Amino acid sequence: MARHIPPALLAPAAVTAGLSLAPVAYLLVRAVEGGLPAFAAVLLRSRTAELAVRSIGLAAVVTALCVVVGLSLAWLVVRTDLPGRRVFGVLAALPLAVPSYVAAYTWIAFYPEISGFWGSVLVLTLCCYPYVYLPATATLSRMDPAMEEVALSLGRGRAPVVVRQLRPAAAAGGLLVAMYVLSEFGAVSIMRFDVFTTQIYTAYRASFDRTPAAVLGLLLVLITLLIVLGEARSRGKAAYALQGAPARRRTVVRLNPAAKAASTGWAVAVAALAVGFPLASIGYWLVDGSSRGLDPAVLGASVAATLGVSAAGALLTGALAVPVGIIAARHRSWAARFVEQSSYVGHALPGIVIALSLVFFAVRYAYPLYQQWPLLVLAYAVLFMPAAVGAVRASVVQSPPVLEEVARSLGRGPLGAVRSVTLPLALPGVAAGTALVFLTAMKELPATLLLRPTGVDTLATQLWTQTGSGSYGAAAPYAALLMLLAAVPGFLLGRREI
Repeated sequence: MARHIPPALLAPAAVTAGLSLAPVAYLLVRAVEGGLPAFAAVLLRSRTAELAVRSIGLAAVVTALCVVVGLSLAWLVVRTDLPGRRVFGVLAALPLAVPSYVAAYTWIAFYPEISGFWGSVLVLTLCCYPYVYLPATATLSRMDPAMEEVALSLGRGRAPVVVRQLRPAAAAGGLLVAMYVLSEFGAVSIMRFDVFTTQIYTAYRASFDRTPAAVLGLLLVLITLLIVLGEARSRGKAAYALQGAPARRRTVVRLNPAAKAASTGWAVAVAALAVGFPLASIGYWLVDGSSRGLDPAVLGASVAATLGVSAAGALLTGALAVPVGIIAARHRSWAARFVEQSSYVGHALPGIVIALSLVFFAVRYAYPLYQQWPLLVLAYAVLFMPAAVGAVRASVVQSPPVLEEVARSLGRGPLGAVRSVTLPLALPGVAAGTALVFLTAMKELPATLLLRPTGVDTLATQLWTQTGSGSYGAAAPYAALLMLLAAVPGFLLGRREI
């Protein structure tokens, strides 16, 4: 393992860290504007403590459930003879295409009593478990079966080997889930469960005094940093790299009839709740609702805007995440920890806070960018950076460092070794992270509402506008297209990893 981070990696990683920390600087400026007494008054009130307990409790329960659901499905799809495993592999990734606020509405409209904590847990678990499932499938597909065979020959069983190799992917996915839940606004609002994000939004809408919202936002950042530090500590200094090239064969576990029936039932149940139920609701809106007044030109423009800005955001985020992911996987210095942990900060903030910080920057220092696509693309990069960093890091830690050392001994420089050895081996993680960002960006709402150019709508903003006015039939085409477009990368990614 290299002792010093190559400048060619450190410089772009520092840029990524700076972009991720910029919204925190905005919060600090807003928080101190009201003075120390106002800051302390918001921080010490009992309502703030109650919101902290609610937010952390929701994140903890959803994360635990997502790890269970994501790892179990990844194992069944990649490593067993589950009937229809390729179909289930694609279906398991599709919940990322379902906006959480749409999923929340479909459930609360069907069963109003489900609102509150457990309703939020249900909706967010069904929407977020792919954050664990996708990196887990990438890890399982590249795992060397020889290690399991050695463990079996020694009478140890395959479980310890598999669990050890899955640990980085599970930790990275769980971290993404926790931060997603902490920053979630739409689903918890519809479920009428008050957390930090709903109070921040209320504070921004209620008055011109930004101090309460800024203080709550800073507290949310602090909670996120504590979670990131805990994940890094749990990862420790263990090594997970493969000794040699990635395996080209996989161990397939043959399920007995009872286990096969139970596993199929589990996969069907998850797919039905996470994908089937929202699709059925959208189908109902299409058939029973009124979408006859839909303008095809408006729909086409929304599709083009969604694909264009989401692809740009995914490519930018993937490019920024590669050096951070490599540094996080290969180095243990304070600089490595700083750039990695900084990249996670933006994801914990509500989209409205990220958007307002960028508006603040554009209006004061770069007015030509105000309400232009580059600012929205930058917001996506700040919001969804952890999805790419976590996937890249989980993939790089499985690449043998000795191959880079061999490349260096043959005359390659640090950057040349990374380009010729590390990146090709880490390509599945890079692709998975970029796909995750693309899927998530297509359904992002608060930042898109504030930063999109005037008169331009994405599928997500059109969907929110129509559902907000109760026009569910008119919203159905946008929801259906959003899920259809997101299914394409999900299908390709599922075929690649299965």
